Amino acid sequence: SPDGKWLALSKQNTSADSDVYLADLTKPATQKPVLITPNNADIAYGVYEFTPDSKSLIYATDEFGEFTQAWTHDLATGKKAELLKADWDVMFVTYSPSGRYRVDAINADASTKLTILDQTAAKPVALTGVPAGDVGSVRFNRDETKIAFTVASDTSPADVFVADLATGAATRLTKNLNPAIDEQTLVQTEVVRYKSFDGLDIPAILFKPKGASAENPVPAVVDVHGGPGGQNRKGYTAMYQHLTNHGYAVLRVNNRGSSGYGKTFFHMDDKKHGEVDLDDVVYGKTYLQSLDWVQKDKIAIMGGSYGGYMVAAALAFRPEEFTAGIDIFGVTNWTRTLQEIPPWWGAQKQALYDEMGDPATDAERHTRISPLFHAANIKKPLLVIQGKNDPRVLQVESDELVAAVKKNNVPVEYVIFPDEGHGFLRKENRITASNAYVTFLDQYLKGVTPPAGAYASPAAPAPAAPATPAAPAQ
Repeated sequence: SPDGKWLALSKQNTSADSDVYLADLTKPATQKPVLITPNNADIAYGVYEFTPDSKSLIYATDEFGEFTQAWTHDLATGKKAELLKADWDVMFVTYSPSGRYRVDAINADASTKLTILDQTAAKPVALTGVPAGDVGSVRFNRDETKIAFTVASDTSPADVFVADLATGAATRLTKNLNPAIDEQTLVQTEVVRYKSFDGLDIPAILFKPKGASAENPVPAVVDVHGGPGGQNRKGYTAMYQHLTNHGYAVLRVNNRGSSGYGKTFFHMDDKKHGEVDLDDVVYGKTYLQSLDWVQKDKIAIMGGSYGGYMVAAALAFRPEEFTAGIDIFGVTNWTRTLQEIPPWWGAQKQALYDEMGDPATDAERHTRISPLFHAANIKKPLLVIQGKNDPRVLQVESDELVAAVKKNNVPVEYVIFPDEGHGFLRKENRITASNAYVTFLDQYLKGVTPPAGAYASPAAPAPAAPATPAAPAQ
């Protein structure tokens, strides 16, 4: 808390249940934190912020509906009260240093809706001169007359703005889009929904290339997010704009099990992974085929991490559905992956077991849904991307899948990044990977012969030279 007297802690118990504890830092260090969210149900609690006057804790709870709400806990009396709720999850609540302004954000259908509330005037601050996009990273100056914030749109990375709180007028300070890129060539995305196999509405983010039409249909890609409980959101994504700029429609699916659409939707795939969520992805392809500007027989699938698993699962368990697949460091053997989770994951490990199943008791199902054990079914071209230092999805997961698919005499390309882990930290590697995606899709969806070395793995970085010892003092 701002006065230094209180510490809030959260504890995850399962994928659906978590608790909040408070520690009074004015008491002896031997004290135990006090549970302030006792319950006998599956309720997810979390911590947002202390109020600036150190009188209350703002905490998160999904106890009272499908979505996460913000509630207050009075530190003196323990009384709880609702602060903020919406038909979407409350993402965060914070305050200006004096407490005059409250800043909160709602995850509204894959976009961040931010409100700056002047609590003295009891009305929100209306900002002008701000482009459509996600507003975040709000910071107040010392006398709370101005705010700085970022705005990320579909066609531009996050830029910094400053606004006068008296007038709401905003001024743009940065332009982070590479000056070599004409923003007019980038596309605005659209939130769409389609029916899955059981009639469930599946939300998704759709990228439509400029010039695509019934007279000029384009090939397409279904993209699956990681997690498994992640969410594909609106906003700037260079990788997908790159694909779209090269003439590919992209449908970024939020299959059941995704976050952001209520706790029931989030848990619909528990211990059904590689089954009902895969059906949602396949029905995403069906949705694309319903669009007259998409080539119905030229649709690939791609994804990273859990999304990479879904790519391998689609090619192994639905071998005729997609034209090709791009697996970006995806799990292929759930038995091994779950068994090798390190002990230091603690409660996170138990939460993942709660969602995916415990390998000690669910080994049969894990074998059934692991693409590696069904790789003989794969008959469509595959590109696999892997970081050599990945601690979450070990390189052996990709090595074994590539070897198994090669035995089928199926085209498979394999790019290993020797200086990356689970994801790309280096710009040059992101560019190399993005170019490989386009080359692969061009080859198998457009029939373009790739140049020699198009799928070559980058060379390992040279070891750093030993430091030269300092000369002795004279």
